[in-house]
Amino acid sequence: MSPIIIAFVIFVVVAVVIFIGFSLFDQRNAQARLIKERLANERKAPERNPEEELALLRDEQLSEIPVLDNFLRRSERVSAIQKTLAQAGMQMRAGNFLGVSALCGLGACIVVYFLSKQAQLAWIALLVGLLLPYSYASFKRGKRFERFEELFPEAIDTLARAVRAGHAFTTALEMITNEVADPVASEFRQLYEEQKFGMPVRDALMNLTDRVPIVDVKFFVTAVMLQRETGGNLAEILDNLSYVIRERFKIQRQVRVYTAQGRLTMALLMGMPPIIVTVMLLLNPGFIKPLFSDPIGHTLLVAGITLQTVGYFVIRKIIKIQV
Repeated sequence: MSPIIIAFVIFVVVAVVIFIGFSLFDQRNAQARLIKERLANERKAPERNPEEELALLRDEQLSEIPVLDNFLRRSERVSAIQKTLAQAGMQMRAGNFLGVSALCGLGACIVVYFLSKQAQLAWIALLVGLLLPYSYASFKRGKRFERFEELFPEAIDTLARAVRAGHAFTTALEMITNEVADPVASEFRQLYEEQKFGMPVRDALMNLTDRVPIVDVKFFVTAVMLQRETGGNLAEILDNLSYVIRERFKIQRQVRVYTAQGRLTMALLMGMPPIIVTVMLLLNPGFIKPLFSDPIGHTLLVAGITLQTVGYFVIRKIIKIQV
């Protein structure tokens, strides 16, 4: 095994042992520190301005290990990863997610090195393994948002019918949680619970746009807040909004039909090189082996991967049309 790989494995093991040792040492003081923070917040309560609205706070730990949790909270990128996991509907802490990413990267690095005996390919596999879990989380996040957009007009219709029947707006939110499927039900349940436990409706609606940052939700929140401030027929506003969202879906489906050729081209261009390389490794290894053993082959590999990446983003920009 390469000395670089051995040094990297030793570094990971030592880092894990150090974190475990510090977590065991800090575990005894975690509860006392939490109590002190709560008491400090209570002492600062009289210092708040009377006009300041208190928010509904939620304890979201980034890791179950106190030392690692304190360390991760200092990074905005780790907090962004935790937000992405929540938007993807994955019940996982950011600390555990980073650990899974590290294991995937290390495992891919070791496997590729033992198969190819090439340190350069092992480093590439390490990078791919590190990014693979985040790509999966981003994929699940996108699919969850797509499902939300499909069910959102149904939720708006339910809300409009409830308001037209004489129910209060907050009561209508609870009806959505019982009649519409996830992920709309879970998001509106959180919206209902936030305002139920004392958060102003405006702040709860803004939290909804933060959790589900799609255009339709922003339209909905803007319409509801304007109606609550200026008045008007909320049921009629919601009916018009539901009609606009459904019309947008029709246009989006037409756009997908028109861009089908471009999406198929992108899939073929991205899929053909790795498939051809794999087939050649199985059928004629001697023909393709210089690509991985010769320095010129390494340069061609890097150039090919770079051009493939650039081509992917260019084609994606062409076929992605905002509606």
